[in-house]
Amino acid sequence: MEQQPQLSVQDLLVQMRGPFEKLCGEVAAAVNQAQAGQVINQSEEKVRDLLADFRQATFQAALQLRLDAAQAAFPPSASPADATSLAEQGT
Repeated sequence: MEQQPQLSVQDLLVQMRGPFEKLCGEVAAAVNQAQAGQVINQSEEKVRDLLADFRQATFQAALQLRLDAAQAAFPPSASPADATSLAEQGT
């Protein structure tokens, strides 16, 4: 079976570094804004939602990078207009 083109871990890291840093800031803010004795109660849902959004964004980025890698592995074929031009040049 032919191996599929793979996404680059480095490319994913580069793409998600900014969103991850933003996520960490938002998680810290959510936890810090909670009142003493109510940290879990007042921040858990917000943190869960932030992580769910980040999980979705990471998965979408990974899928797009893999799609990009697959497209790069197959160079575009000549369009019909290009084929006609090439045929005309040969005559």
